[in-house]
Amino acid sequence: MSSDDVMQEIERLRAGDPLAAQSLWERYFEKLASLARGKLVSIPRRAADEEDVALSALESFYRGVANDRFPRLDDRFDLWKVLVTITTRKATAQRRRHFADKRGGGGVRGESVFAGAAGDSQPRAGIDAMAHDEPTPELAAMLAEDCAGLLARLDERQRPIALLKMENYTNQEIAEQLDIALRTVERRLEQIRELWSTSQ
Repeated sequence: MSSDDVMQEIERLRAGDPLAAQSLWERYFEKLASLARGKLVSIPRRAADEEDVALSALESFYRGVANDRFPRLDDRFDLWKVLVTITTRKATAQRRRHFADKRGGGGVRGESVFAGAAGDSQPRAGIDAMAHDEPTPELAAMLAEDCAGLLARLDERQRPIALLKMENYTNQEIAEQLDIALRTVERRLEQIRELWSTSQ
């Protein structure tokens, strides 16, 4: 799916077209489930199913698009960063709930210690107040800008490989899509890692 195709699907989604939601689900569900699986590796499968996390992330994305929560969705790269952010937050929340239950199911005082003192006129919220289902527009924009900066450091041979890798394609799939040798993909990925590590 090209960036133009992605933007057409998002415009259709904004207009309430259920076929657009289905198209994006078919494109990204398995990739997001795979991402969630990696984040939930230490949690029993029954307690946290990666498919539930991916489904919840897509539903949150659909609501966010309908409510104009994502001001920067200019291409498939911006879309992928938003989906990754939502999925990661949901997986992290699932892990937090799982381990909180193991530590006493809420009976143990945690980050509430950070709440404002009784005399505070404006009490401060705990850590949970920082976690939302969707990224804020500011965070989505910041992620897109950071990634755009990293991509700008790549040449025209490296950039498509980096984009496909970020979309969770295997090295073999990238080689097939770009019609280049697997070793070429591996070599360019090594170059990208080295280049990006110097930008930290």
